[in-house]
Amino acid sequence: MPDEGMAARGATRGFDDDAARWAAVTGNDASADGHFYYAVITTGVYCRPSCRSRMPKRENVQFYDNAAAAEAAGYRPCRKCLGQDAAEIRRREAVTRACALLDGAEETAPTLDALAAETGLSPYHLQRTFKAVTGVTPRQYWDARRLARLRQNLKSGEAVAPALYGAGYGSSSRLYEKARGQLGMTPATYGKGGKGAVIAFTTAASPLGPLLVAATEAGICFVSLGNEVSALETGLREEFPRAEIVREDETLGELTDRVLASLDGGTPDSALPLDIQATAFQRQVWEALMAIPAGETRTYGELAEAIGKPGAARAVGRACGSNRVALVIPCHRAVGANGSLTGYRWGTERKRRLLDAERAGNAKRLAAAG
Repeated sequence: MPDEGMAARGATRGFDDDAARWAAVTGNDASADGHFYYAVITTGVYCRPSCRSRMPKRENVQFYDNAAAAEAAGYRPCRKCLGQDAAEIRRREAVTRACALLDGAEETAPTLDALAAETGLSPYHLQRTFKAVTGVTPRQYWDARRLARLRQNLKSGEAVAPALYGAGYGSSSRLYEKARGQLGMTPATYGKGGKGAVIAFTTAASPLGPLLVAATEAGICFVSLGNEVSALETGLREEFPRAEIVREDETLGELTDRVLASLDGGTPDSALPLDIQATAFQRQVWEALMAIPAGETRTYGELAEAIGKPGAARAVGRACGSNRVALVIPCHRAVGANGSLTGYRWGTERKRRLLDAERAGNAKRLAAAG
């Protein structure tokens, strides 16, 4: 599964032998849930490690890597710790297995039929289940993972040809066909700090201080707020150290006005063209942020739940932090578990003022409509 969310295999968390698993069971270790299950011979049920049912004798316990294996051995889910969750557990385990197969494929993506055979689901149900859990199809997941490997290869300094073949691309033409939509810039440009790209920028006064908006010919690639224009320009050049950076006040005037509108009680303009790089997980998070009504907030945990990845609150926070076009993608609407205004790159005071402006804008629109 993507590194931001799904449970790892038991062996990666120290539950790879029976002694460690039994210790987790006797300690009702909730951190072991999802990594293995234990079945009780005398009752015919299987449980999570954290189950609070009466502790069985060790000689009556058997361990299974997943719920499907326990059920194949004839055990039924424990009503106390699993209840109606058994089907959901099997569903997620099938997706976890499919993701592991996709992650491990080097050159070609496993077919849907092959994935279905390995997970025990029909191709139809696997496709639907995979999309429901991850937000993308198996093929889209494969493409995202392959693209992530390419990014890593390019950033490590590899030349384009070995980087793309090492990431599983069969030909350079197929990669470059998709580069604009997936990388935003061509692979060579992305791997070289923007080398060869022309990035135009402009600055403007805003209610929250100087605003910088930068864009390639494809769309906005960078938005920043600060206290000094010079610092904003420095930040842009540090983000794209090898790009050609030019000031274009007139050309970017309309885009900047549309960004500014969101700072004055408006809502982010979802139609703004963007040129940004993102993993499939980041895009899911950003889409969830865009779905939050203006003036409202969601905790990182709630956002993780919304994209089908409960427990991935920290990964959601990282996805918000990697957002280069904040304001357009409203990461200011993400808050801490207790509702506190944490984790905003331009400071919590600006985050508070953005939310206050949105709420005031909502009130004005309601008054005008009434």
